[in-house]
Amino acid sequence: MTLSVGTPAPNFTAKDDQGNPVSLADFAGKTVVLYFYPKDDTPGCTKEAQSFRDSYQEYQGKDIVVLGVSMDDEASHRMFKEKYGLPFTLVADPDGAITKAYDVDGGGYAKRVTYLINAAGVIDRVIDSVQTATHGTDILAELGA
Repeated sequence: MTLSVGTPAPNFTAKDDQGNPVSLADFAGKTVVLYFYPKDDTPGCTKEAQSFRDSYQEYQGKDIVVLGVSMDDEASHRMFKEKYGLPFTLVADPDGAITKAYDVDGGGYAKRVTYLINAAGVIDRVIDSVQTATHGTDILAELGA
């Protein structure tokens, strides 16, 4: 069962695809699209990432941050990001701590769930029925952006 709307989003600090630390708290005051996906460079996950990539320009200038999280490590994220030209941050969660905190652990992988976190750090929406090919634009519609 995912976290509920109105719940404060659990903070985390982890490494991004470049090995730099990234925390949810870094984005206070912005809307955060925190999307969990099962595995780098698999068909559905690639379509989902590409949908965010292809609509990413529409996210710019709106104080919306896109963060992709899976249980893959930094090196896997870096290769995935470079292969598909992904312009947003991928967060490595190899020990599953973030996946567990957001209650999306699928038993060794992250379930495909997206949390929309408002500027105050509270979960506004939970999307657990994802159309991978259109997810990036679907989220923009959800946000009215």
